[in-house]
This record gives sequence, structure tokens and C-alpha cells, in this order.
Amino acid sequence: MEEQFVDKSRVSIRKISKKIAKKLIVENHYSHAWTACRYALGIFYETDNEHTFFDEKEEKLIGVLIYGCPIGRLAAQSISKELKQDEVLELTRLWIEDGYGKNVESHSISQSIKWLKENAKDIKVLMSYADPTVGHLGGIYQATNWIYQGDGMRLVDAYSLKLEEDSEWMHSRTVFGRWGSNNLEHLKRKIGHTFWIKEELRKHRYIYLLCSKKDKKKLLRTLKYKPLSYPKINDISKIETIKIEVESKFE
Repeated sequence: MEEQFVDKSRVSIRKISKKIAKKLIVENHYSHAWTACRYALGIFYETDNEHTFFDEKEEKLIGVLIYGCPIGRLAAQSISKELKQDEVLELTRLWIEDGYGKNVESHSISQSIKWLKENAKDIKVLMSYADPTVGHLGGIYQATNWIYQGDGMRLVDAYSLKLEEDSEWMHSRTVFGRWGSNNLEHLKRKIGHTFWIKEELRKHRYIYLLCSKKDKKKLLRTLKYKPLSYPKINDISKIETIKIEVESKFE
């Protein structure tokens, strides 16, 4: 049976405590990891049940959006030289319970944008990333008219690594933290035996301009990465696992 569209009249967005937001993200988001948070916005759905105490319908908290300061001190400058770091927010986490309509995510993002325009007037630009390694191309950003900037923001290749053929993959951040580099020759020297690597797909970056028409024109002229056509499913590259043979005497 085809999934129906969400009843938009039943969905509302409002600020919730970071404690509640953290619990929802850690328990339900695919990363199972908390993140920097400036605004935690709860996604509420009006049910058909009567409220226990009030003469109104009962609401259910079905999801959460997390907006935080972008990681990296040059994040704003990577968008435009006209931006200051405190004028940019990143949508770092989004989770919504299944079963509320196939467009509930894009509608919730649209509602959160309206909320930010009213409650965070210092913010000029939103940014977010879609991770193709978990099958995300940014369809929810495409549906809400974000600007796509490609996947070329990472300056060097990053590799996931595993020490045994049947062991779990270590993310590039873990690899760097453990051996101090993602450089292949460095890893050969440090590990000293055969291991396996695969290049991590680059994340797709999207931005949304919250500012006035005047500021939008200025930012569009000064974008470091010009708008590109939205990526499609056929654009996902195949990830190849490579076995790195290392002799024990390697120096």
C-alpha cells in the first residue's frame, strides 16, 4: 500500500528541552550520537485522542530537529566571505518516527525554517549535509528548495579502515584519532600488517538563505561554491574495498 502524505494541519513545531532532544536522538537517530545544539525543535502531531485535562486534542512528540553552530571555525567563510560564523546554523540531526506520511520530514523542515525566521533573526544561512554512505542524497532539502553546493568541500580523501577482513569498519575520524593521520603510507608504517580500506563517499552540502532579499542577492553573488543541479540516485559512486598488503618488515 502506498504511503500517504502527512496531514500538515496536525503537525506543529516548537522548542523542547535539550535533555529530551538528546534522549530521542541517541535512542533513535541512525548515528546514535548527540551533537552541538543551539535549538532543539520538537515535532508534534495532533492525535484523535481527547486530552486528559484540557478541551483539545492530545499531541504526540514524534520527532526532533537539532540546529547547532557549524563545526569548523571557517564554516561560514566556506559559504561566503560576507558571512560571519555566528550568522550560520547547521541542521545537524533530524529524526521522525515512521508512519506519519512520506513528506513529513520536508514539511517539518519547512516549519522549522519559519520558526527560525521568527526566533533567530541573527541567522542568515542554514547548512546541512546528506551522507550517501547511509543512502542519503538530500531529497528532503531538494523538496524544500535548498541550494545544492556539491560534494567537493573535503580537500583530501578520507578512508574507513578495518584490521581484519571480517571486522567492523572504523570511520576516518576514528582512524585519525588512533593513528594520527589518514595518509596511507603513514598507516602502513603504524599498523605494520595487512588491513583493508575503502574511500568514504563525500557528503552532499546544501544551504538555505534565511536573510532579507538584499542580503540574499549579495550572498548569491559571493558564494564560494555556485549552485549545482540536485544529485540523483544514479550519481552515487560504487565503494570499492581495497586490501592493503603490508610486510611485517615494512619501515
